[in-house]
Parts: sequence; C-alpha cells; structure tokens
Amino acid sequence: MSDWLEEILIVLAHSPRTQFAVAFGVASFVGFILAGEYFVGRFELHGMLAPLTGVVREHLWSRYDHAAWGALVSSLLLAVRLYRKDRTLLLGV
Repeated sequence: MSDWLEEILIVLAHSPRTQFAVAFGVASFVGFILAGEYFVGRFELHGMLAPLTGVVREHLWSRYDHAAWGALVSSLLLAVRLYRKDRTLLLGV
C-alpha cells in the first residue's frame, strides 16, 4: 500500500470529526434528494395554472438538486479542513 494512502487511512481512523463531516455530507445529500422527490412529486397546480405544473416542478427540483450538491460539497470541504488539522496533530507533519 502506498505511504500516502496509508497516512490518509490512519488519520481518518483516528479523526471522528472528519468522519462525522463526511457522513453528515452524504446523509444531507441523500436527505435533500429524497425530500425533493417527495415534495416535488406531490406538487400539482389546478385550474388555469395546470399547464404550468411541469415547469414549476422542474424549477423546484432544480432548487432541491442545487441544495443537495451544496450541502455535499460544503461538508466535504469541511472534512478536508478537519483532516488537515488532525493530520498535523496526529502525525506532526
């Protein structure tokens, strides 16, 4: 195994903050996607606005999709920041 991969795995094994940030990012991504499917799937306009239902659904789905990716990316950036801090504490590098 490469030294750099071994170093990453050792730091991840001893860093609960980094593990939590990664797990929270994945869970929030899945949560946003599932919430979007649930709420946008049930959205329907009635009456004269019924033809706009598809357009509004696409717009709402786009918002949920952007929120999900934003949550994932921001939590992964936090995980990288925490990894760097814990790497210096554990390995003195």
